[in-house]
Amino acid sequence: MANGESGSHPTLIGSVQRALRLLEAVGAHEDGAPAKQLARETGLPLPTTYHLLRTLTHEGYLRRENGVFVFGEAAEAIGRAGARRRQRAQISEALALAGRELGAAVYFAVYREGEVEVVAVTDDPERPPVEEWVDFRSTAHAHAIGQCLLAQLDDATRKEHLARYPMQSITPFSLETEDDLLRRLDTVRREQVAYERQEYALGTVCSAIPVQVGAAAAALAVSLPAEELHRLRSVTDRLRKMAEATLTTLAFSISI
Repeated sequence: MANGESGSHPTLIGSVQRALRLLEAVGAHEDGAPAKQLARETGLPLPTTYHLLRTLTHEGYLRRENGVFVFGEAAEAIGRAGARRRQRAQISEALALAGRELGAAVYFAVYREGEVEVVAVTDDPERPPVEEWVDFRSTAHAHAIGQCLLAQLDDATRKEHLARYPMQSITPFSLETEDDLLRRLDTVRREQVAYERQEYALGTVCSAIPVQVGAAAAALAVSLPAEELHRLRSVTDRLRKMAEATLTTLAFSISI
């Protein structure tokens, strides 16, 4: 049969099943457990248990500490990845609620490892987000999210970023020189908000506010059609109140 199946019964690999049972048994003990205890709890022969434990330790899924086995880096990485997915889903849901209340597309972004990273964005067909027609990472100078993040960086980090991603005109409304950008960033720091009008995408206006997530530079942002420019400041003020109430806590959970 195709896909290694016979009839309705898939082909199962016993050694994989036994290894997974051992991992589950280890996970049931916060401080780890010795091999003999794990063998008893899983019903596996002791020689088989030792063999699987050695293999799992070699591959980084377990490590031995003071005679007991605990999760290793590889297993912990899987757990962290699952936690990040759950956290991203949580903030996506929170942004969706905010977007419906504000009547705007809403974004959460961080500056991580030298790059602008849009972590979550609403996906409402009635209020679609800005299309990333030029890489957000290389055009931080041209959009509100990037300007808000750059304003939070120290001088050396910001200079290094602009050296890697020199300014370029994205639309006729884009800032043209680094001096223009630095003046804009001074305003962003002073007013704690970045406003951008069609500098990244024609027909769209945006704003972004800094949020406190430990040492990381982070931002919440909104975008509106250009004909709704008159709403931008009031929507931004409402976003700030939402951030103070709930969104910052969620943002912090997925930025670390």
